[in-house]
Formats: sequence, C-alpha cells, structure tokens
Amino acid sequence: MNLDKLKPGQECKLIDVHLTGANGQRLMDMGFMPGVKIKVLRNAPLTDPVELEIRGYNVSIRHAEARYIEVSL
Repeated sequence: MNLDKLKPGQECKLIDVHLTGANGQRLMDMGFMPGVKIKVLRNAPLTDPVELEIRGYNVSIRHAEARYIEVSL
C-alpha cells in the first residue's frame, strides 16, 4: 500500500521509499526511513499537500511524493 491512499487519522509503518535522486534524499533527510511510524493528520482542501506526523514532528509532502512511499497498516 502507498502512503497517498491513507485517510486522516490512519497510522502506518514505513516499508520503503521508492524515490531516487534529490527527492528521495530529501525525504530520507526528513526522517522517512524504513520502520518509522507515520500518522496522517490531514489533507489540504485541494488534496495537496498531506500533513503527516513522523518521529514527533509534523511534515507536509505532496501526494505525488507520497505515492512512492510504501507502507503497511
């Protein structure tokens, strides 16, 4: 399952980030590492961005990026 499919309030565990290059490195720098727990807080009114809680802080990413983050419930 990919992170962009989750609804606000759902929690998951990150399995893998399937982005390479600068975008993949940026996500890893923000704490998107395998095994970390993620909670979806809210989606913006026009669907972008999605706000997440990861490692005790809030971060917003685009749905286009969330599509490449594999998670399990």
